[in-house]
Amino acid sequence: MTAKQPTQGNSTSTVLGRRLGGELIKLRTVAGLTQTHAAKALTASTTKVAKMEGGWVPMRDPDIRALCELYGVRDPGTVGGLLELARLDRERRKAKGWWDDYSIHGVMQEYVTLESAATAIRAWQPAFVPGLLQTPEYVAALRQGLATPAAKSPESDEAFVAARLARQKRLPQDPPLTFRTVIYEAVLRNFPGGTATARGQLDHLLEMANLSNVSLRVFPFGGGTHPGLNGSFNLMSFAEPGAMDIVYVEAPFAQRWVEGGEGASAYDELFEMITDHSLDESASVSLLRRLRREL
Repeated sequence: MTAKQPTQGNSTSTVLGRRLGGELIKLRTVAGLTQTHAAKALTASTTKVAKMEGGWVPMRDPDIRALCELYGVRDPGTVGGLLELARLDRERRKAKGWWDDYSIHGVMQEYVTLESAATAIRAWQPAFVPGLLQTPEYVAALRQGLATPAAKSPESDEAFVAARLARQKRLPQDPPLTFRTVIYEAVLRNFPGGTATARGQLDHLLEMANLSNVSLRVFPFGGGTHPGLNGSFNLMSFAEPGAMDIVYVEAPFAQRWVEGGEGASAYDELFEMITDHSLDESASVSLLRRLRREL
């Protein structure tokens, strides 16, 4: 699924809505039932069921419970996970958050709304310091290096930095976001903005690594190759990790969502493989300190 938000008239198919719809399609298929069966159980039209399964409309708890009953789903954990996903989707559709004060549109607006709702994020980053851990100086230097000339202006640059820093408030919120990240060693040796930026960013990474809800590890040059070197990805969890995961995948000139299922499981396995071949947290911090001393 591409990262562009699908629209249909005034309706938008949300990532959380599609994730929920995909789970319901899977349960309906396993039960050997059709959209017509689901429509009868809800006293609704098949068109409405199709919209639900496509993530076009928010779903009510009674409808989810009725469909679970129809599909023979009795496990409280499964039903509860679907209800939680529906609740988050309803909240995201009507949410007015900090992002409304900034010029964040399209894919990134949906991303930051999901980030604000997630309980845990696992991030692999082979090119840059993860956004949640960037300093203002690092963000500004990135902006200068990556933004097109037409997009650059003192006002837009300042707004870009402010929006990135606003995202970071999610880390210390109550309950705090659990954030596990693995950073490729090359990121720590190729800082935009020169030595001054590198010093401040390394100091900040060392500070963030001390937080109880942050796990920072470094994938060393000697760690070998793996598919993740093609681009970064973030696994976002909204319940227990793995249960309702959504993956945001980013590569040069392209982004896409992977909405659960086998695709998300593959990224989960890839992240754990990358982690297993990385330095442990203590050794990662030691490397950060050594690089900081060398500047």
